[in-house]
Amino acid sequence: MPSPMPAPAPAPAPVPTATQSLEVTLETAPAPPSAIPVPASRSSRSGGQKIEARGLTKRYGSTLAVDDLSFDVNPGMVTGFIGPNGSGKTTTMRLILGLDGPTSGAVTVGGKLYRDLPAPLREVGALIDAKAVHPSRTAHNYLLALAQSNAIPASRVDEVLGMVGMDGVAGKRVGGFSLGMSQRIGIAGALLGDPPVLMFDEPLNGLDPEGIVWIRQLMQHLASEGRTVFVSSHLMNEMAVTADHLIVIGQGKLLRDEGMNRFVESSAEHWVLVRSPQLVELSTQLEAAGATVKSGLEGSIEVSGIDSSAIGDLASAAGLTLHELATQRASLEDAFMDLTHDSVEYRASVAAA
Repeated sequence: MPSPMPAPAPAPAPVPTATQSLEVTLETAPAPPSAIPVPASRSSRSGGQKIEARGLTKRYGSTLAVDDLSFDVNPGMVTGFIGPNGSGKTTTMRLILGLDGPTSGAVTVGGKLYRDLPAPLREVGALIDAKAVHPSRTAHNYLLALAQSNAIPASRVDEVLGMVGMDGVAGKRVGGFSLGMSQRIGIAGALLGDPPVLMFDEPLNGLDPEGIVWIRQLMQHLASEGRTVFVSSHLMNEMAVTADHLIVIGQGKLLRDEGMNRFVESSAEHWVLVRSPQLVELSTQLEAAGATVKSGLEGSIEVSGIDSSAIGDLASAAGLTLHELATQRASLEDAFMDLTHDSVEYRASVAAA
C-alpha cells in the first residue's frame, strides 16, 4: 500500500498558471523573480513524474464531488480520465493543480504538492478551461505573460504557437477566437514550459477533424518521450485509439483503474457474427453445444458463449456451409455505458416520436 500523504498546509499565493488569466498588462508586469530556480531541461530528466492521489475527497457544502479517490498516473503513457457528467473529473484536475483545496486526502506531482513547485509551468502543463483568458490580450502577449511569470524564454512563445498552428493569428485578440482556436492556445500554454507532466480536460471540444487527429498524435508523442499525459474526454471513440490506460470514476468514486484493452475485454460483451444458408440447422447445433444464439441483421445470427474457431469446427463436422464468421468486440463506449449505468447523475428520457 502507498504510504499516506501529508495533510495540505495553508497555501501561499500561487504562481500564475495556464489556467488563470493574468490581470496585469505586459507593460507594467514585473520581471520574473530571479529567485525561482530553473529545473533541468527535458533532455537531462529521467522521465515524467507520477501524479499520486491518496484518499482525495472534496465537498462543496452538502455535495460530495470527489469521494476518497486513490490512483496513480504514470509516465510514458496516455492515461484517459473518463466518467459521466458530474462525476468529478474536472474537480479532481483542479485539486491536482491546487485551484481547489481537498476536504481530506492529498494529491502530489513528483512527490510534491502543486503549490510547492517553484516554477509550475516547467513541471506541469494544464488545459482546464480554454476560455479562461483575458479577452483583450493577443495570443502572443497572453503566452508571453505566462512565460515571464515562470522564467521561460520569450522565444518559446513563438515555438509553441507554431506547434499548435496558431502562429498566423499571434497578433489577434483571443476574445474573438472560436472554441477550437482557444483550445489550441490553451494547449500552447500547457506546452510552454516543456513540462514532464501534462493535463488536458476535454481538449477535443471545438476541434475540427484535423485538429482531433493532431491532438491525438501530440498526446501519444508526448507520452512516447516519457512524459505523464492525463486527459479527460467524453468522446469514447477517440479515447479508445488514444489512451493506453483508463481511470474511470462515477459520482466521485473510483470505478476502474486498468489498461484500455483489459477494461474493454472485461467490461463488455463479445460475440460472433455468423452467416450461413443453413442457419436453422446451425443454430440447433450451436445451442446443443451450449452457445447462446440470437437473430442478427440481414440474415445473420449472433453467437455468444463459444468462440469462432469452435463454431467453424462444429459447422465442418456437421457438414454445414459458412458464408461469414467474424468475432465482434464491444467498443469502449459499450464497456463504459455498462460500467457507469448506475453512476449517471443526469439521465435524459427518450421522447416518443
